[in-house]
Amino acid sequence: MSSKDNALPVNDPTIELDRKTRIKSILGGSAGNLVEWYDWYVYAAFTLYFAPKFFPSGNQTAELLSAAAVFAVGFLMRPIGAWIMGIYADRKGRKAGLTLSVTLMCIGSLIIAVTPGHETIGVFAPALLVFARLLQGLSVGGEYGASATYLSEMAGKNRRGFFSSFQYVTLIAGQLTALGVLLILQRVLTPEQLGDWGWRIPFFIGGLLAIFVFWVRRGLIETQSFNNAKTSDKPRSSGLALFTQYPKEAFTVLALTAGGTLAFYTYTTYLQKFLVNTSGFSKESASEITALALLVFMLIQPLAGALSDRIGRKPLMIGFGVMGVLFTYPIFSTLATTTDPYVAFGLSMAGLIIVTGYTSINAVVKAEMFPAHIRALGVALPYALANTIFGGTAEWVALKFKLSGYETWFFWYVTIMIGLSLIIYIRMKETRDHSLIHED
Repeated sequence: MSSKDNALPVNDPTIELDRKTRIKSILGGSAGNLVEWYDWYVYAAFTLYFAPKFFPSGNQTAELLSAAAVFAVGFLMRPIGAWIMGIYADRKGRKAGLTLSVTLMCIGSLIIAVTPGHETIGVFAPALLVFARLLQGLSVGGEYGASATYLSEMAGKNRRGFFSSFQYVTLIAGQLTALGVLLILQRVLTPEQLGDWGWRIPFFIGGLLAIFVFWVRRGLIETQSFNNAKTSDKPRSSGLALFTQYPKEAFTVLALTAGGTLAFYTYTTYLQKFLVNTSGFSKESASEITALALLVFMLIQPLAGALSDRIGRKPLMIGFGVMGVLFTYPIFSTLATTTDPYVAFGLSMAGLIIVTGYTSINAVVKAEMFPAHIRALGVALPYALANTIFGGTAEWVALKFKLSGYETWFFWYVTIMIGLSLIIYIRMKETRDHSLIHED
């Protein structure tokens, strides 16, 4: 029998996946997710260096505010990307959605890498930057729903929390890789070289890695859930069907995401700027503190995911909500005055441990709420709406409060939003016990 005869037929709905195939598929999907989020977070990691090139003003906070506004603009495309590619992944397959999303991310990264600064082409420089971020926002909007759905469907019933947690492992790894590239470049280049041309290097790296991931994703196996849904008589996925047939589930995803995504972006992308702009740490020290905290944060995601397989998803989300409400203000108000890097690391780590109650399981919670024929859209679109409103604007709102002289108001804003999401965590069903993910 030829090797072709032995190959696994990727679209045969009768195949029962063994453990090795599941793990290989999960690792393949996760690797692509890492590169997607590396490309997305490189922008945030290198903002301190390229902001003056695109938004020259002479005031660091004003430059960061302009760059943060473009970061937020990228989020405006995420609901559109979630809508278009969520439907695409529901109709054409999770694998097809994942492949399309990485293609768009590649194009966006390469545009940023080659765009001249404001001094050379004037207003076209920030215009091209905005266009590239819109493409990346479209990509990430589709990526979240497709990858969350793919990982949750590929995982077995009893290990779904553990395996789906790797979405945030790779998401954080992407951010950590971006910071790692930043730390390396800070060691080998002078600050002047980084600000002049060195910041372009990570965008070139991201574009090349995305090309490799495109090849990897084309070889992924389609999920059993999608194959089953494809042969069923369920209505086609659409935005109208989502909000008319599953309004409660869609609202629940939006509401549970609001506080979680705001907290996540506050303790990750904004934290680095906060340590520089408020606490007074050097750019290098802030990057090192953030990178080490994120490394630990990444490693504990599977532990929390595995715990949810044993005790359920709700206890972890409620734990995040309660501790987020109690400790967000104390953590940031203390961070604002500390000059000790060890204290800064400890406080950052405390915040990230709290956020783990949300990040480690939010993907599987959302996936378990929807049937397969509309799952990718159901996971992606309400999440993207909440992400745009709260996650994408987190850094901009924080800097706006600081520029206005009311920085502590941002701490209260985060606290209140976590509290509102906590109400949803308490009232919602335990999705582990009422999961709509069926593998046969």
